[in-house]
Amino acid sequence: MIEPPTPDLLSWPTNGVRLTRLDALLFFGSAALVAAAMVFLVLKLNLGIAMDSPDSRRKFHEKAVPRLGGGPIFLTLCLGTLAAWMIDAVQWGRWLPVAICSTLIFSVGFVDDLKPLGARVKLVGQLGTAMILYSMGVSMDVLSSPFGDGSISLGWMALPLTLLWLVAIPNIVNLIDGMDGLAGGFGMFLCLTMAFIGHYQGQVDVAAVSLTMAGALGGFLIFNLPPAKIFLGDGGAYLIGFFIASVSLLSSNKGSVIGALLVVIIALGVPILDTTFTILRRAIRGVPIFRADAEHIHHRLILLGFSKGRALVAMYTMCLLLSLAGISILLTKGLALPVTGAILFLLALAGARYLGYVRSFGNLRQQLRETLERRRMREYFRACGRVLDFEVERSPDIEGFERSFLHAIERMNVSLQPGPDRAETHLDLSAGRMLVLHHPKDRESPTEWRLRLDELLPSLEGCLARWQRLPECLMRKLIQPAPPAPSGTSASSQTAAA
Repeated sequence: MIEPPTPDLLSWPTNGVRLTRLDALLFFGSAALVAAAMVFLVLKLNLGIAMDSPDSRRKFHEKAVPRLGGGPIFLTLCLGTLAAWMIDAVQWGRWLPVAICSTLIFSVGFVDDLKPLGARVKLVGQLGTAMILYSMGVSMDVLSSPFGDGSISLGWMALPLTLLWLVAIPNIVNLIDGMDGLAGGFGMFLCLTMAFIGHYQGQVDVAAVSLTMAGALGGFLIFNLPPAKIFLGDGGAYLIGFFIASVSLLSSNKGSVIGALLVVIIALGVPILDTTFTILRRAIRGVPIFRADAEHIHHRLILLGFSKGRALVAMYTMCLLLSLAGISILLTKGLALPVTGAILFLLALAGARYLGYVRSFGNLRQQLRETLERRRMREYFRACGRVLDFEVERSPDIEGFERSFLHAIERMNVSLQPGPDRAETHLDLSAGRMLVLHHPKDRESPTEWRLRLDELLPSLEGCLARWQRLPECLMRKLIQPAPPAPSGTSASSQTAAA
């Protein structure tokens, strides 16, 4: 693959090694073929592990889908990096820290796909991996001026900023992994952006490895586009995010913003915007930041009438445009930064209004007041649920807990009996069972009432754990899971019938 200089060369010299445009195409294309073949094999084996079950509240698939897509991507990346090393395009002394830590972060996510670890355990794993990479010399030490003059040495701030960068990007990628093809497509565009940065800065290793990762994601997307046959899982999402974060540090000449970091931040504009909306929304509403919901940008587009395909194209288009905007900052030595910043600000305002996060900027104060009122009501429901948790432990028998539960839902203005002025809500219990409750028909949405009533779930599960059943008054409102479908009936048709 190594050729003498010709007019066809993309000037990516590293220790005398140069790659042709054909070489770049081979890195991308061969990685895509290998990844696609591996994904096909995983689907053919039908292992039945790490399955993602349907969830009508925030997931769009109708049957269980494996969350094993990160495995083929990781293996393809390993093989591609090994191939680049064999042609002297990659030096192990420079890439060993990234290789070790990428393996660690993928392992954390992959284990979580097999058996949930919990948010705190995963965060500890992410921080530990980031600390290892920092200790091995990959860090953000200097912030250069986007306009090419002057720089700031970070000193002791290098550690926290490096950790923040290495932990935030994987979680941002994982957060947007809520629709078929979304995180994988974003990752592919960003890796192609990283490959261009490698080309621009004359780093053949960055270009070769980034093209390999982009190709692996391209092969995976063949099976991940709507309707998806396989998902990334946390292992794949963490691997994509950590790869982008660590390689951008590696290619930025010890943290020079103009080298790579600012380009990546701009290219990640849509996921960063979605994450910002999510944190603000949940903080104002009093909802735990790590609690999943169905109000991300892609969910909003679906609710606005977009098909999955159109929503995906819209998100891809924004990612591509922002990637080009980030590259323009690199090419103009920062001169395009003010224009790009203004575009991002206007995009955030327009997105908040169009997607319904803000009903009206003129009436923003009233909307905030209503949101805070909902937060206080939700905190009240949370307090009632917490009291019922203690009643599970304190009550001498299930009848005592029943009296406490009925008193609590009465204070919540919730009933076990239907009525003309009441709406029905289902609480999802273990083993697929659902409890039917009735709340007032008011201006609050069914989603808001479901969030409030979800605070009752811990006490109900505690009751099941202690007495192996619910109180008699609740047993009459319990919906048991549907029996298995007869042989020959598809899972999707069974779901549709339910």
